[in-house]
Amino acid sequence: MSFKNKTVIITGASRGIGKAIGLRLAAEGANIVIASKSVEENPKLGGTIFTAAAEMEAAGGQALAVQCDIRFEDQIQNVVDKTVEKFGGIDILVNNASAINLTPTEQTEPKRFDLMYDINVRGTFMMCRACIPHLKKGTNAHILNLSPPINMDLKWFENHLAYTISKYDMSMIALGLSAELKKYNVAANALWPRTTIATAAVNNLLGGEMLMKMSRTVDIIADSAYYILSKPSTSCTGNTFIDEDVLEAEGITDLEKYSVVPGAQLYKDLFV
Repeated sequence: MSFKNKTVIITGASRGIGKAIGLRLAAEGANIVIASKSVEENPKLGGTIFTAAAEMEAAGGQALAVQCDIRFEDQIQNVVDKTVEKFGGIDILVNNASAINLTPTEQTEPKRFDLMYDINVRGTFMMCRACIPHLKKGTNAHILNLSPPINMDLKWFENHLAYTISKYDMSMIALGLSAELKKYNVAANALWPRTTIATAAVNNLLGGEMLMKMSRTVDIIADSAYYILSKPSTSCTGNTFIDEDVLEAEGITDLEKYSVVPGAQLYKDLFV
Protein backbone atom coordinates (compact mmCIF):
# COMPACT_ATOMS: atom_id res chain seq x y z
CA MET A 1 0.00 0.00 0.00
CA SER A 2 1.45 3.37 -1.00
CA PHE A 3 1.52 6.20 1.51
CA LYS A 4 1.79 8.83 -1.22
CA ASN A 5 -0.60 11.67 -0.31
CA LYS A 6 -2.09 9.63 2.57
CA THR A 7 -2.96 11.87 5.52
CA VAL A 8 -1.76 10.75 8.94
CA ILE A 9 -2.55 12.40 12.29
CA ILE A 10 -0.04 11.52 15.01
CA THR A 11 -0.51 12.65 18.61
CA GLY A 12 2.65 13.41 20.56
CA ALA A 13 4.66 13.66 17.35
CA SER A 14 7.01 16.50 18.22
CA ARG A 15 9.65 14.04 19.49
CA GLY A 16 10.41 10.41 20.23
CA ILE A 17 8.34 7.55 18.87
CA GLY A 18 5.61 9.76 17.42
CA LYS A 19 8.09 11.82 15.43
CA ALA A 20 9.92 8.70 14.24
CA ILE A 21 6.70 7.22 12.86
CA GLY A 22 5.97 10.53 11.16
CA LEU A 23 9.40 10.67 9.56
CA ARG A 24 9.10 7.07 8.33
CA LEU A 25 5.77 7.73 6.65
CA ALA A 26 6.81 11.19 5.39
CA ALA A 27 9.68 9.48 3.57
CA GLU A 28 7.00 7.51 1.71
CA GLY A 29 5.25 10.73 0.66
CA ALA A 30 2.59 10.94 3.37
CA ASN A 31 1.02 14.10 4.75
CA ILE A 32 1.84 14.21 8.47
CA VAL A 33 -0.18 16.17 11.01
CA ILE A 34 1.80 16.79 14.21
CA ALA A 35 -0.80 17.10 16.99
CA SER A 36 1.21 17.92 20.11
CA LYS A 37 1.47 20.49 22.88
CA SER A 38 5.05 21.70 22.40
CA VAL A 39 5.32 25.08 20.71
CA GLU A 40 8.34 26.15 22.76
CA GLU A 41 11.33 23.87 23.22
CA ASN A 42 11.87 22.23 26.61
CA PRO A 43 15.65 21.73 27.00
CA LYS A 44 15.09 18.38 28.75
CA LEU A 45 12.88 17.04 25.97
CA GLY A 46 13.79 18.91 22.79
CA GLY A 47 11.63 19.49 19.74
CA THR A 48 8.44 21.40 18.97
CA ILE A 49 5.59 20.83 16.56
CA PHE A 50 7.28 23.28 14.19
CA THR A 51 10.73 21.66 14.20
CA ALA A 52 9.06 18.26 13.73
CA ALA A 53 7.05 19.59 10.79
CA ALA A 54 10.22 20.90 9.15
CA GLU A 55 11.84 17.49 9.55
CA MET A 56 8.79 15.73 8.03
CA GLU A 57 8.97 17.97 4.98
CA ALA A 58 12.71 17.48 4.66
CA ALA A 59 12.06 13.72 4.74
CA GLY A 60 9.80 14.00 1.69
CA GLY A 61 6.27 14.50 2.99
CA GLN A 62 3.99 17.43 3.59
CA ALA A 63 3.39 18.50 7.18
CA LEU A 64 0.92 20.44 9.28
CA ALA A 65 1.76 21.48 12.85
CA VAL A 66 -1.28 21.96 15.10
CA GLN A 67 -0.91 22.61 18.81
CA CYS A 68 -3.14 20.17 20.65
CA ASP A 69 -3.63 18.99 24.21
CA ILE A 70 -5.81 15.90 23.74
CA ARG A 71 -7.42 16.43 27.15
CA PHE A 72 -9.62 19.06 25.49
CA GLU A 73 -12.09 18.05 22.81
CA ASP A 74 -12.20 21.54 21.25
CA GLN A 75 -8.46 21.21 20.55
CA ILE A 76 -8.99 17.70 19.15
CA GLN A 77 -11.72 19.00 16.86
CA ASN A 78 -9.46 21.85 15.77
CA VAL A 79 -6.81 19.33 14.68
CA VAL A 80 -9.36 17.36 12.70
CA ASP A 81 -10.86 20.46 11.09
CA LYS A 82 -7.47 21.89 10.09
CA THR A 83 -6.34 18.51 8.75
CA VAL A 84 -9.40 18.12 6.55
CA GLU A 85 -9.18 21.75 5.42
CA LYS A 86 -5.55 21.37 4.33
CA PHE A 87 -5.41 17.77 3.07
CA GLY A 88 -9.03 16.91 2.31
CA GLY A 89 -9.44 13.94 4.64
CA ILE A 90 -7.85 11.54 7.14
CA ASP A 91 -6.52 8.06 6.32
CA ILE A 92 -4.56 7.12 9.45
CA LEU A 93 -4.65 8.03 13.14
CA VAL A 94 -1.72 7.14 15.40
CA ASN A 95 -2.48 7.57 19.11
CA ASN A 96 1.00 7.94 20.54
CA ALA A 97 0.55 10.65 23.20
CA SER A 98 0.70 9.13 26.65
CA ALA A 99 1.37 9.96 30.30
CA ILE A 100 3.32 7.67 32.63
CA ASN A 101 3.52 7.50 36.41
CA LEU A 102 4.85 4.25 37.86
CA THR A 103 3.62 4.48 41.44
CA PRO A 104 1.73 2.12 43.74
CA THR A 105 -1.85 3.06 44.59
CA GLU A 106 -1.18 4.91 47.86
CA GLN A 107 1.43 7.09 46.16
CA THR A 108 -0.72 7.84 43.09
CA GLU A 109 -2.05 11.36 43.64
CA PRO A 110 -5.47 12.17 42.13
CA LYS A 111 -3.92 14.69 39.72
CA ARG A 112 -1.47 12.02 38.43
CA PHE A 113 -4.27 9.49 38.04
CA ASP A 114 -6.42 12.05 36.23
CA LEU A 115 -3.57 13.03 33.91
CA MET A 116 -3.00 9.43 32.81
CA TYR A 117 -6.72 8.85 32.32
CA ASP A 118 -7.32 12.16 30.57
CA ILE A 119 -4.50 11.53 28.08
CA ASN A 120 -4.13 7.77 27.74
CA VAL A 121 -7.80 6.79 27.89
CA ARG A 122 -10.11 9.74 27.34
CA GLY A 123 -7.77 11.53 24.93
CA THR A 124 -7.26 8.40 22.83
CA PHE A 125 -10.99 7.66 22.79
CA MET A 126 -11.98 11.22 21.85
CA MET A 127 -9.27 11.45 19.19
CA CYS A 128 -10.65 8.29 17.60
CA ARG A 129 -14.22 9.58 17.91
CA ALA A 130 -13.38 12.82 16.11
CA CYS A 131 -11.47 11.07 13.30
CA ILE A 132 -13.88 8.19 12.63
CA PRO A 133 -16.23 10.08 10.24
CA HIS A 134 -13.23 10.91 8.05
CA LEU A 135 -11.50 7.53 8.42
CA LYS A 136 -14.67 5.90 7.08
CA LYS A 137 -14.05 7.83 3.84
CA GLY A 138 -10.26 7.24 3.92
CA THR A 139 -8.16 4.96 1.78
CA ASN A 140 -6.98 1.81 3.60
CA ALA A 141 -7.84 3.54 6.86
CA HIS A 142 -6.06 2.56 10.08
CA ILE A 143 -6.04 3.47 13.76
CA LEU A 144 -2.87 2.49 15.62
CA ASN A 145 -2.58 2.89 19.39
CA LEU A 146 0.83 2.70 21.07
CA SER A 147 -0.23 0.33 23.83
CA PRO A 148 0.53 -3.20 25.02
CA PRO A 149 -0.98 -6.65 24.76
CA ILE A 150 -3.40 -7.14 27.65
CA ASN A 151 -1.34 -9.39 29.92
CA MET A 152 -3.32 -10.27 33.04
CA ASP A 153 -0.29 -11.53 34.97
CA LEU A 154 -0.66 -9.76 38.33
CA LYS A 155 2.99 -8.67 38.31
CA TRP A 156 1.99 -5.94 35.86
CA PHE A 157 -0.60 -4.59 38.30
CA GLU A 158 1.10 -4.79 41.68
CA ASN A 159 3.59 -1.92 41.32
CA HIS A 160 1.78 0.65 39.15
CA LEU A 161 -1.91 -0.18 38.98
CA ALA A 162 -3.16 3.15 37.61
CA TYR A 163 -0.65 3.24 34.73
CA THR A 164 -1.28 -0.39 33.82
CA ILE A 165 -5.04 -0.10 33.57
CA SER A 166 -4.74 3.15 31.59
CA LYS A 167 -2.49 1.50 28.98
CA TYR A 168 -4.68 -1.61 28.83
CA ASP A 169 -7.64 0.69 28.24
CA MET A 170 -5.83 2.08 25.17
CA SER A 171 -5.51 -1.46 23.85
CA MET A 172 -9.16 -2.20 24.59
CA ILE A 173 -10.11 0.91 22.61
CA ALA A 174 -8.19 -0.50 19.63
CA LEU A 175 -9.75 -3.95 20.00
CA GLY A 176 -13.24 -2.54 20.47
CA LEU A 177 -12.96 -0.25 17.46
CA SER A 178 -11.66 -3.10 15.31
CA ALA A 179 -15.04 -4.78 15.80
CA GLU A 180 -17.11 -1.60 15.63
CA LEU A 181 -15.46 -0.28 12.47
CA LYS A 182 -14.86 -3.53 10.57
CA LYS A 183 -17.95 -3.00 8.41
CA TYR A 184 -16.48 0.35 7.32
CA ASN A 185 -13.11 -1.23 6.44
CA VAL A 186 -11.32 0.82 9.11
CA ALA A 187 -8.61 -1.17 10.91
CA ALA A 188 -7.66 -0.69 14.56
CA ASN A 189 -4.57 -2.22 16.15
CA ALA A 190 -2.12 -1.68 19.00
CA LEU A 191 1.69 -1.79 18.90
CA TRP A 192 4.19 -2.19 21.74
CA PRO A 193 7.95 -2.73 21.95
CA ARG A 194 9.61 -5.90 23.24
CA THR A 195 12.38 -3.79 24.78
CA THR A 196 12.63 -0.32 26.23
CA ILE A 197 12.98 2.39 23.60
CA ALA A 198 15.49 5.23 23.89
CA THR A 199 13.18 8.19 24.47
CA ALA A 200 13.06 11.15 26.83
CA ALA A 201 10.65 9.20 29.07
CA VAL A 202 13.17 6.39 29.52
CA ASN A 203 16.02 8.81 30.11
CA ASN A 204 14.22 11.24 32.43
CA LEU A 205 11.67 9.07 34.23
CA LEU A 206 12.71 5.43 34.18
CA GLY A 207 16.39 4.60 34.15
CA GLY A 208 18.62 7.38 32.91
CA GLU A 209 21.67 6.80 30.76
CA MET A 210 22.18 3.19 31.87
CA LEU A 211 18.73 2.12 30.66
CA MET A 212 19.13 4.16 27.47
CA LYS A 213 22.18 2.04 26.61
CA MET A 214 20.11 -1.13 27.12
CA SER A 215 17.35 0.11 24.80
CA ARG A 216 16.55 0.14 21.10
CA THR A 217 16.08 3.21 18.96
CA VAL A 218 12.72 4.66 17.99
CA ASP A 219 13.31 3.38 14.45
CA ILE A 220 12.17 -0.14 15.38
CA ILE A 221 8.72 1.19 16.28
CA ALA A 222 8.64 3.41 13.19
CA ASP A 223 9.44 0.47 10.91
CA SER A 224 6.93 -1.77 12.67
CA ALA A 225 4.22 0.88 12.36
CA TYR A 226 5.04 1.25 8.66
CA TYR A 227 4.48 -2.46 8.03
CA ILE A 228 1.23 -2.58 10.03
CA LEU A 229 -0.19 0.49 8.31
CA SER A 230 0.82 -0.95 4.92
CA LYS A 231 -1.46 -3.95 5.42
CA PRO A 232 -5.01 -4.09 4.06
CA SER A 233 -7.38 -2.54 6.58
CA THR A 234 -9.96 -5.19 5.69
CA SER A 235 -7.86 -8.01 7.17
CA CYS A 236 -5.16 -6.54 9.45
CA THR A 237 -7.27 -5.45 12.40
CA GLY A 238 -7.92 -6.37 16.04
CA ASN A 239 -4.29 -7.14 16.90
CA THR A 240 -2.01 -6.15 19.77
CA PHE A 241 1.33 -6.34 18.01
CA ILE A 242 4.86 -6.60 19.44
CA ASP A 243 7.47 -4.83 17.29
CA GLU A 244 9.80 -7.86 16.96
CA ASP A 245 6.94 -10.07 15.77
CA VAL A 246 5.87 -7.54 13.14
CA LEU A 247 9.40 -7.39 11.73
CA GLU A 248 9.87 -11.16 11.87
CA ALA A 249 6.72 -11.60 9.78
CA GLU A 250 8.41 -9.39 7.18
CA GLY A 251 11.51 -11.60 7.24
CA ILE A 252 13.54 -9.14 9.32
CA THR A 253 15.23 -11.08 12.12
CA ASP A 254 18.56 -9.28 12.52
CA LEU A 255 17.59 -6.40 14.80
CA GLU A 256 21.10 -5.37 15.83
CA LYS A 257 20.88 -2.10 13.89
CA TYR A 258 18.13 -0.93 16.27
CA SER A 259 20.26 -1.25 19.42
CA VAL A 260 21.48 2.03 20.90
CA VAL A 261 24.70 0.19 21.83
CA PRO A 262 25.31 -2.70 19.42
CA GLY A 263 25.78 -5.96 21.30
CA ALA A 264 24.50 -4.58 24.62
CA GLN A 265 22.10 -6.58 26.75
CA LEU A 266 18.57 -5.32 26.09
CA TYR A 267 16.04 -4.47 28.80
CA LYS A 268 12.52 -5.86 28.35
CA ASP A 269 9.73 -3.34 28.37
CA LEU A 270 6.70 -3.49 30.65
CA PHE A 271 3.87 -5.94 29.91
CA VAL A 272 5.90 -8.42 27.81
